[in-house]
Amino acid sequence: MRKRVAVESTAEAYLELLAARGIDYFFGNAGTDFAPIIEAYAKREAQGQVLPRPLTIPHEIPAVGMAHGYAMVTGRPQVVMVHVNVGTANGVGGIINAARANAPILFSAGRTPLTEGPLPGARNRQIHWAQESFDQAGMLREYVKWDYELRMGAQLETVVDRALAVATSEPAGPVYLTLPREVLAERLQEIEYFDPPRLRPDAERVPDPAAIEEAVRALIAARNPIVIAKSGGRDPRAVASLVTLAETLGLPVFEWHHSHVNFPQDHPLHAGYDPTPHLGDVDVIVVVESDAPWFPNLRAPRPEAKVIQIGQDPLFSRYPIRGFAVDLGLGGAPRLTFAALSDAARRIGVDHRAVAERRARWEAEHRRLRDAWTAAGSKVQGDRPIDMLWLSRAIGERLDDRTLVVNEYDLDTTQTCFRAPGTYFGAPASSGLGWGLGAALGAKLAAPEKTVICAVGDGSYMFGAPLAAHWVARAHNLPVLFVIFNNRAWNAVKRSVKAYAPEGWSLRTGVMPLSELEPAPDYELVARACGGWGERVEDPAALPRMLDQALRVVREERRQALLNVVCKKP
Repeated sequence: MRKRVAVESTAEAYLELLAARGIDYFFGNAGTDFAPIIEAYAKREAQGQVLPRPLTIPHEIPAVGMAHGYAMVTGRPQVVMVHVNVGTANGVGGIINAARANAPILFSAGRTPLTEGPLPGARNRQIHWAQESFDQAGMLREYVKWDYELRMGAQLETVVDRALAVATSEPAGPVYLTLPREVLAERLQEIEYFDPPRLRPDAERVPDPAAIEEAVRALIAARNPIVIAKSGGRDPRAVASLVTLAETLGLPVFEWHHSHVNFPQDHPLHAGYDPTPHLGDVDVIVVVESDAPWFPNLRAPRPEAKVIQIGQDPLFSRYPIRGFAVDLGLGGAPRLTFAALSDAARRIGVDHRAVAERRARWEAEHRRLRDAWTAAGSKVQGDRPIDMLWLSRAIGERLDDRTLVVNEYDLDTTQTCFRAPGTYFGAPASSGLGWGLGAALGAKLAAPEKTVICAVGDGSYMFGAPLAAHWVARAHNLPVLFVIFNNRAWNAVKRSVKAYAPEGWSLRTGVMPLSELEPAPDYELVARACGGWGERVEDPAALPRMLDQALRVVREERRQALLNVVCKKP
């Protein structure tokens, strides 16, 4: 049906349409281009219209990160607006992350006024000449699925509905919309739009039945098949479907550089986090939403091993180069693909004796790994400076299904055990640093009933615009526990140098320029400056008590907390 609402401007119509499309929040980092938006918000609030709720985010990095975090928890598209070309530039790193992590975000930016004359919204500030770009979207076009500039208020419904439909159609990802100030200021009397919208995202897909049967027959005939999963759990419903498939065929599931919970980690068929030692002996590999299931220059499967890739885009077509074998690509929703494979296996029939023998072998390996990980964490619990393994173990002992973890790199998942879908989120493989702080705040906004822990390295923490992030936690009442794994270095840089030149000058001399982060700031004071609780932890024996105290602060006092945990230097 068509709905009509009285409005005064395109900006007001834009907010009305976003509210009608189920957008809860408007993550904003404002500039002079926002004037029509702010005026429209003032009118709507005076009239009791609260959606989408405007959230002031004083830096683009946490603004995009929050939209990403909210989208990854809810699965729903989010809207961010930043200031013209300069705000876009600050947010591009977050959009690269969103693109590689398939986060549906409508990333919008004002466009500096186009005209110098008498139109409402025309140029009237010095910056309005210097902030114009020939092609503002050009700086991020490679990483968005669609971009456009709103030309007039009359096309608003088509533009917004197309943006949201493209962003949420699989594989999901960000889109970009620029909004010139004169267009936002355009005078309107009403907006008329379809409710519900007539532009909807694509329906979920399932592979061709013949391809499903080919895959199942290969798995049934296999002697040593494995599954390597990274982000299939982006759809929480896919986890149970993968469990059914694994149990039906006796398939071990490895979570390799995983960004989501893909498989319950206490399940006997969870085979750990590193398939590399097993690649030489496997005959069929099922790859689930993994862009790099192994590193070919280190170790690869035998050439005769059959590779079945499952995902919304098994070829990762937005990656410039990716040469992993796709002997059979099963494109579509992993949840539906897993279900179709399980149904076909039951119809065709499996060798139950072979499945039982394989399952027994992998269940023993699961127990062996768990015992080894527990022993490794216990072995270093008294080390000083604190070992990251012990810090990870201490956090892991305090997790439950009502706790959600955002991990930007340093939490060691051998020391944790995530059972429920949607309780763990790792950093995007694109590695745009600074993602974790904003993502954790967005996750808390999306799931206020959950305890949210953000595990972050000291380098990533500094990238996350921490003063802005802690201000947001205070201003919008988002009590997150931030745990800094403070090793006073960029460990990824050091590892890279060691791998590149294992007998080179850096290793021989112990000198590694551009990788040290000393002297380290008193990070806990940043949280305190924003009304939070913050402490420095150096004693490994005190760590469990300090974690308990920090969790009490976020759960009972409803305040953000930060632990600056001084860890071993790499």
